[in-house]
Amino acid sequence: MSVDPQQLLRELFATAIDAAHPQQVLEAHLPADRSGRVIVIGAGKAAAAMAQVVERCWQGEVCGLVVTRYGHGAPCEKIEVVEAAHPVPDAAGLAVAKRVLELVSDLNESDRVIFLLSGGGSALLALPAEGITLADKQSINKALLKSGASIGEMNCVRKHLSAIKGGRLGKACWPATVYTYAISDVPGDLATVIASGPTVADPSTSAEALAILKRYAIEVPASVRTWLQSPESETVKPGDPSLARNHFQLIARPQQSLEAAAVKCRQAGFSPLILGDLEGESREVAKVHAGIARQIVLHGQPLAAPCVILSGGETTVTVRGNGRGGRNAEFLLSLTDSLKGLPGVYALAGDTDGIDGSEDNAGAIMTPDSYARAAALGLSASDELDNNNGYGYFEALDALIVTEPTRTNVNDFRAILILESTKHDA
Repeated sequence: MSVDPQQLLRELFATAIDAAHPQQVLEAHLPADRSGRVIVIGAGKAAAAMAQVVERCWQGEVCGLVVTRYGHGAPCEKIEVVEAAHPVPDAAGLAVAKRVLELVSDLNESDRVIFLLSGGGSALLALPAEGITLADKQSINKALLKSGASIGEMNCVRKHLSAIKGGRLGKACWPATVYTYAISDVPGDLATVIASGPTVADPSTSAEALAILKRYAIEVPASVRTWLQSPESETVKPGDPSLARNHFQLIARPQQSLEAAAVKCRQAGFSPLILGDLEGESREVAKVHAGIARQIVLHGQPLAAPCVILSGGETTVTVRGNGRGGRNAEFLLSLTDSLKGLPGVYALAGDTDGIDGSEDNAGAIMTPDSYARAAALGLSASDELDNNNGYGYFEALDALIVTEPTRTNVNDFRAILILESTKHDA
C-alpha cells in the first residue's frame, strides 16, 4: 500500500471540516415554508457562512444581523455581518449584542426569527449583566481561559454574568416563533452549553457559577460577587412560558465530522478507531492517545495497523509558561514527547475553525522524525511543553497547518495514523 501519510492526514482534516460546513448542512433544516418575512440573528464563527445559506434559500423578505470573529466574515446582501473579538470579548461584541436585543424587542406572534448559532458565540455576543462592566467580563474570561476550566464550566459563569445568554435572548423574542440552528463545538452537544445557550432554558445556577470561580481561584470584583449572589442573576429556567415558541435544531456536531473522516480512512485502506468527543488537559489526553498508539504498534490491539485513531472534543490548557500555542499544538507536543519518534506513527491535531486558540494556525503535524529533528535544533519537547510552546516547537519544524478561517466550528480534530510495520521495542 502506497500512501503519503501527511497528505492523508490533511485530507482527513479537510473532510472533517467539510462535513460540518453550513453550505453542506443548513439548508435541509430550514422551515418548509420559506415565504414571508424572517428576522435573522446569529453569533459564532460560522454565523456569516450560515447567513449566506439563509439568504440563498429564503423566498420571502430577509433582514437581520449576525456577529462573527474577526476574519471569519462573508459577504451577505440582506443580513448585516459584524466582526468582533474572540475568545476575549471586546466593545464591538458589546455593541452588536445590544443591537441584536433591540432588533427582537418588539415582535409579535406572527413574526419569525432564525437564530444562527455556532462555537465562539459566547464571547462574540457579549452583553454584561447590570452593574458588571465589559472590563470585568474580559478579566474573568482571560482567567478562565488560563485556568484549565472546561467549556461547560466557563459557559456556566458566562451565562450568569450576561444579559443575553442563558435563555435571555429567547425570552426577549417572545411572542415570536424562534428557530435556532446550531453547530455544536462542545462535548455532548448540549444546547445549554453551545455558545452559552442564548435561546434555550438553562438548569445551571448562580451558586454553581460562584463555585466554579472559587474552584479555580479566580478573583472577581465585589460587584460581580454581589450580582451572582442575587436572584436577578439567575438564567431562564426550564418550563418558562416565554420559551414555549422556541425550536432548537442541531445541524452539525463533532461526531458527524469524525464519521466522515472514518469513511475517508477506509477508502484509503486504513481501519478507523473513533474515540469520540474528549475533554481534559491537552497534555494528558495526548498521553492516553500515545498509549493506544504504542499498544497498536507493539501488540496489534485494540486493532491492527494500518489504522487511524480519530478523536474530537475540546481539551483545555492550564497555562504555566509564556510560550505560544493553542490546545492542539499542546496536544501534539505532548504526543511527540510521549512517543519520542515511535516509527510509523504520524499525527495531526487541528481546530476545525482554522484557528488554534488565538494563533494564526489551525494546528500542526507530527511525523516519526519530529522528535529527533527538533532535538537537532536544540529544542527539548519536554522543556517546550513546560513552557506551553507548542506553536514555537512546530513552527521550527515547518509543521504548522495554516488553513485561514474555515467559517465553521465543531472544535478539535485529531488523527493518529499508524503504518503497518514490524514490531519493535518502544
